[in-house]
Amino acid sequence: MENAALTEEKVGQMPPAATAERHIKRYMPFTYKTMIPYLILVLLTDIVIGYISYTMLIDSRTQMAETTIRTTMEQGRNNMVYQMDEIQRMSDTLFGSLPFQRALQMKDDPLHVYWTMLDEIVPQIQSPLQLYGNNIRLILYVTNDELNYVTGDDLAKPIGGDDYYILPFKEMAASDWYASYRESGRDNDWLQIDTDRQLENISHLRKLVSYSDYSTIIGYVRITARLDDLLGSFGAFPVEEGIALRLLDSSAGSVLFERGDAGRGKANYLSLREDIPDTTLVMETLVPSAYLTKDASRLRKAIVAVCLLSFLVMAGIGLIVARLSGRKMGKIVTLVRSFEEGNFQKRIRFSGNDEFVRIADAFNVMAANIQDLINSVYVEGMQKKQAELEALQAQINPHFLFNTLSTISSLANLGETQKATVMIQRLSRFYRLTLNKGHVFIKLEKELEQVETYLNIQRVKYADAFAVYIDVVPDVLHVQVIKLILQPFVENIFKHAWFADAITIRITGHRIDGKVELKVIDDGIGMTPEQVKRIMQGPSHAGGYGVKNVDERIKLRYGGEYGVYIHSIHGAGTTVQIVLPASGEPSGEAE
Repeated sequence: MENAALTEEKVGQMPPAATAERHIKRYMPFTYKTMIPYLILVLLTDIVIGYISYTMLIDSRTQMAETTIRTTMEQGRNNMVYQMDEIQRMSDTLFGSLPFQRALQMKDDPLHVYWTMLDEIVPQIQSPLQLYGNNIRLILYVTNDELNYVTGDDLAKPIGGDDYYILPFKEMAASDWYASYRESGRDNDWLQIDTDRQLENISHLRKLVSYSDYSTIIGYVRITARLDDLLGSFGAFPVEEGIALRLLDSSAGSVLFERGDAGRGKANYLSLREDIPDTTLVMETLVPSAYLTKDASRLRKAIVAVCLLSFLVMAGIGLIVARLSGRKMGKIVTLVRSFEEGNFQKRIRFSGNDEFVRIADAFNVMAANIQDLINSVYVEGMQKKQAELEALQAQINPHFLFNTLSTISSLANLGETQKATVMIQRLSRFYRLTLNKGHVFIKLEKELEQVETYLNIQRVKYADAFAVYIDVVPDVLHVQVIKLILQPFVENIFKHAWFADAITIRITGHRIDGKVELKVIDDGIGMTPEQVKRIMQGPSHAGGYGVKNVDERIKLRYGGEYGVYIHSIHGAGTTVQIVLPASGEPSGEAE
């Protein structure tokens, strides 16, 4: 008991701030320290498990889909290669048959030519058509004009059955595609010519040469097949789900055939390619990522839902525990927030004998001490500020009075009693306005009247050697301002800016962006940037006394965003800008 009493006594002797700080660090509730890390751990665990499960499913689904599609592509490629080989054999048979070549070059009487065609040409054309499984067109372009021509079906229509044609070479030579084909130098190759692209066909084109010199062209054989037949059935390709099958010509970089629209304008898709042997053709399948992950989306939603539910349950349990064990701490936090907002009047009262009671006692002592300290500092600050303002205000009046009395004395010595009398009267009016019944603030309208009084005093001395223009908008005349903020700058014009026979002064006032902007403008001698800098830094012989005085009074009263700014060009004049609040009230910072 004695040790406990001694401890309490030592705690009571410690400074309130140190005691409160020690209690807060020592008695912070354990639930608040463990709940957040625990929930973070649960959340991270759910995220990791969900991510691993989802990633493994996506990888498995992608591999399965890729394997299935690649197998189907291999089957389609094998089917296409088989049929292309069959067509190639047809071409090789016609190219290597000497009787067929002789028949193509035969020139004799029409009847003999006709029977030769029936015996040698037509059978060799018809026999492969009967053996080939799918519908194709076999077109023979011949240079021999004496042969009979077989026109067959319309080439501009889709292939409806097996058909053969014997056409003149000049018809082929006159076509649009022949010139580009001849320039390419391609032969015995697969390509799309004439109407093949529109009809989704592909042709095997090969030139036939004379057996005598193997250089004279005696014709061309063209075997056209449907790409649908070459590629096989599309049942294994779910085109409706976004998968596309394309046949590309790698040498020309063009698409010969396409089913589906996957990959058009999209970046996320899987590309599977199969080269067609001994050709420049490539079979490509584009599989969108949505197809690969369609089955995983349901599991992803389930994983997210389970993780979210788990986290919410844990968060609810943690919240219940925190509420049960941290109600007193919540009250302390609420009062500390009010303490941060500047309210030191509230106090905490807890029953019992635990750490919360000690925190409450320390907080109460600390709040009382801070409140006393703030009251003391606030009162001293207000007194100091008021003293500074009064001191600055007191500097203006004797300074101007001394200059005016010197002028009156000079007029009296010169015998200008009438002018001296007028100046004394106007000086009396000036100081009545300056005193303002002891008030610091004055309406801008009265401030301008005070400037007019000062100018009337100067007119006694300078007559009409200066001109004054006042341009102040009416809606700012009622704004309350600190007295004597314009007269010192007008006075500086007469003392330092006047260098010619006459000078012009302009005073303006406007409301800009919620502020009042006053300007005192003259066309006097002006100042260099160095002179302006010295004036704003403190009193000098260049008129900085009044400038610094007014600037400090404005900043003390309204805050640092307001004050005096000088813009001057040496030899051209000076503009003094005075920025004040439009409401006429001190800002929060000044308060």
